[in-house]
Amino acid sequence: MTRTDHEERRSQIAEALLRIADAQGLQSASMRAVATEAGVSLRLVQYYFETKQGLLLDALTRLAAQLQARMERWIAETAGSPPTPRGTVTAVLSSIVPTDAESRRITRTYAAYYALVLNDPEVLEEHGARQPEVLEGFLVKQLQAARRAGQIDPGRDPEIAAAGLLAMVNGLGSGVLAGQRTGDEALAILARHLEELFRAP
Repeated sequence: MTRTDHEERRSQIAEALLRIADAQGLQSASMRAVATEAGVSLRLVQYYFETKQGLLLDALTRLAAQLQARMERWIAETAGSPPTPRGTVTAVLSSIVPTDAESRRITRTYAAYYALVLNDPEVLEEHGARQPEVLEGFLVKQLQAARRAGQIDPGRDPEIAAAGLLAMVNGLGSGVLAGQRTGDEALAILARHLEELFRAP
């Protein structure tokens, strides 16, 4: 097998785990269940991933890459040319709200990982928190640029604002998945908060 073949097989197995996480939660994602979903033998899963933790981490990395690609696509399509801080923040946060099949799948799967961490905090060690920290740091930099440009109140703390926006979007996403509101309603709430944040002083 070539290196490409090995990567394709690892991807096939990891994507099977992500499908199980989306549909049933990670409590159902045993190595045997993943093998069945991927259409391969249990021994092959164990060959590529010696432990379930290794498989979970690999799949989480792939999920993060999918979300990253979605955010980059939304920035390219909606944030302006060149992208403005406000356009970038709006695009990134809007892309997270579960408004279509892709974002609903990503949100559900992240929720499955979150539930796993709540039940067993050590299972993903520090790896599970890396993506949210990177995203929050990116938003902080965008808000700092907006503050320097006079687009938000100079008294606003970009770090607190970024943390609050992410918490709000995560809450809105949970509400959409639970049927509390539609994706469009969630986007309207987000837009109102961003309008208030980016109101020039």
